[in-house]
Amino acid sequence: MPASRSARRDIERARPARRWPLFFLGLVVFAAALVFALPASLIARFLPAQVHAEDFSGSLLHGAASKLLINGRDAGAVEWQIHPLSLLRLAVVADVHWVKVSFVLDGTAEIGPRGIAAHGIKGGGPIGNLQSLGVAAGWKGTANVMFTEIAASFRQLESAEGRIAIAEVSSAEIAAGSDLGNYVLQLAPASISPDGSINATLSDEGGPVEAQAQVRFSPATRTGMLTGTIKERPEASPALLIQLSNLAQLRRRDSFGRLPLELEFSF
Repeated sequence: MPASRSARRDIERARPARRWPLFFLGLVVFAAALVFALPASLIARFLPAQVHAEDFSGSLLHGAASKLLINGRDAGAVEWQIHPLSLLRLAVVADVHWVKVSFVLDGTAEIGPRGIAAHGIKGGGPIGNLQSLGVAAGWKGTANVMFTEIAASFRQLESAEGRIAIAEVSSAEIAAGSDLGNYVLQLAPASISPDGSINATLSDEGGPVEAQAQVRFSPATRTGMLTGTIKERPEASPALLIQLSNLAQLRRRDSFGRLPLELEFSF
């Protein structure tokens, strides 16, 4: 028996509704294709005012900038690859590869409505390569960086968990540039204070100096304070022994022979 006119009208009314999923899928595919086609230089529109990038290559989805400046300082080069599905939840997740001469870092960064986060940050290299950024000026050594997470709002740092190990560190201004040993700077899960200051522990991993200290960084004032104790080991160089002996005349050793140390610095 043929279908009634009312039944046919109901079927026809239902058909357009079924097209909406296909329309939405087509819109997503079109948007993804557009992102694939956009040039990498478009990312410059979304960089903070203090960050400037040049010499782009590739696409917005997978591109690179061979010249990166932070506050006018040479910050090396960067390559990124965006995860396309992250765009569906109004966030940008990208694998990032950063190079400054021989210093290399890799990790995953996420930019969302509430701020910026980075995960699985690994890498390192000669700390001398970072001097143009105002980091470790006058110091030598090799750093190994490993951070589980770093998170920040668009105003200040909120959390950080990880470690920085520095091997064969030295400075021309200390002990005539002789080797000062190996050290680890450790940031625990609760290392960031509500005011944005950073609290870390510093300890040695062998070498001519035994060291245990607490370090507090204040990004707002760009200053830091190191408080702890140090003690020479038998392998300390003559120049280092002389400097520690001079320090011992100003600061009394504790019952374990350790010298108290309090050092304020800027960065």
